[in-house]
Amino acid sequence: MWGLAEKFSEKESAILSQFCTNLDSDVFALINLPEAVKGALFSRYSRSPKSLRRLLLDEFILNPEAGFNEIVGEGARRGESQLVAIKKAEEFYDRVLVGYGDDSVAELGGAHLACENISNLITKAMQDSRIGISPLEKSTRYVYFDQKTNGKYAYLREEKIMQSKFADEYMRVCDLLFCTYSSLIPEMAKIEQEKFPQQEGTSERAYSSTIRAKVCDILRGILPASTLTNAGFFGNGRAFEYLLVKMYANPLSESRTVAAKVNVELAKVIPSFVKRADDKYGKEAQEYLSSNRNAIASMASKYGALAEAKKDESETTLIDFNEDAEERIVATILFPHLHAEMGEVKALVASMDNTEKEGIMRAYMGGRKNRRQKPGRAFESADYTFCVTGNFGMYRDLHRHRMLTQERQLLTTKHGFDMPQELVDTGFEGNVKEAVAAADLLYSKMAPEFPYEAQYMAPLGCRMRWYIKMNLREAYHFCELRSMRQGHADYRKVAQDMQKLISKVHPLLASGMSFVDFGTYDLERLEAEKKIDRKLERLKKKEV
Repeated sequence: MWGLAEKFSEKESAILSQFCTNLDSDVFALINLPEAVKGALFSRYSRSPKSLRRLLLDEFILNPEAGFNEIVGEGARRGESQLVAIKKAEEFYDRVLVGYGDDSVAELGGAHLACENISNLITKAMQDSRIGISPLEKSTRYVYFDQKTNGKYAYLREEKIMQSKFADEYMRVCDLLFCTYSSLIPEMAKIEQEKFPQQEGTSERAYSSTIRAKVCDILRGILPASTLTNAGFFGNGRAFEYLLVKMYANPLSESRTVAAKVNVELAKVIPSFVKRADDKYGKEAQEYLSSNRNAIASMASKYGALAEAKKDESETTLIDFNEDAEERIVATILFPHLHAEMGEVKALVASMDNTEKEGIMRAYMGGRKNRRQKPGRAFESADYTFCVTGNFGMYRDLHRHRMLTQERQLLTTKHGFDMPQELVDTGFEGNVKEAVAAADLLYSKMAPEFPYEAQYMAPLGCRMRWYIKMNLREAYHFCELRSMRQGHADYRKVAQDMQKLISKVHPLLASGMSFVDFGTYDLERLEAEKKIDRKLERLKKKEV
């Protein structure tokens, strides 16, 4: 069965047992490590093909340059382990929780959690929290997913599917997708190197990283949603508790299996804060979520023909916005500076002419020097709702934005596949089409019987739909950040289109988005990698 934890030597196990809650499960928590070390470790985790424990060993503990011994050594040799101390502290936490009766107390305890060998589908469910949890995962934009373990590609052999009549075809199609992806890596790397030779002044590190990122960007859409990945989470107890409730209520067996493992590991480090996730009240909350989902799914099924009636070929559309956005914003700008009730301020703004309102808005936007200088909260008074049709790989990147509302439909193959132009130009389009067509055929067979499990079959390049509702302040952040040159071309276009759509209905409000990048670039990551080189060089000079 896939998903067994990585094995370590006796010596390695003795070292790692001081810093990990277990060595025999793919779900574990970190202990006895300073926050700075955990932050650095998790940051490195998203760009490495290694497991978190292997990364901790190779690049922190056993790496002389890391200075791990000086930072952690003494703390790891303290009398009793952190786990024993946590167990003793549980009674105290319980007294606090009972005494104050406030769920927010659970936000004072947190944990770093690693979940390895989980599917790309489940990572999205786990990363869906707006606040309280900070997630990251192994990136399909920087890491190749062509490795095999015991001769098998890394995709989920989902329990329900493997017990069904679709098991053999499921593995055959997943193998075909992975084989197509893996075989094209050296081919595309060679083509990109010939197309964009290394320039003088570009380091080997920067050039290699840029070519790798370019190849990953071209090929990642071939990988199925069943692709296994590693994800890291830092969160507080309250957020983890709600995450567990949602995972237990999820219709996918993988979610419930991972939730049970997560619950066990978090109970070792923040026990009092997650104990309600699966107790009497937790089970009632799970039932509430699942029964509501099932009821709405049943009611919506009679409208299923709507999806077939008209196919949406668009990419980003503006569905809803505030017609009176400018007046809302001007009133909110002035409110903190006047000792008047909001209704009075709105009446004042309504009496102003356009020139006066424009002057206030321009003054509020000010002279921004870079994208990090955001307009204030007054811009939260105006809302925009977009419907996006784009591939799952793109969604995974844009899903990382938390301070907005977004909801997706189930993954499907019915809206088509975004074929990268590079594969068309190089003649590899046919290979990819063959693999994607096999996935589409199997999805069509599975979906009527297994609508949720069929999602595992959808390649990351398959198009899906979701809506995004955000206020203007978040739109500034979203459009400027996601249009940066090092971003993937797919989601850069979404950010650019959103700015254009806002500009069409509210040109003055959108005019302050000075840092939306509308340029096109061949090697998107190159300048970012050069910047990293300059930072590394400065660090070397400091060490001398």
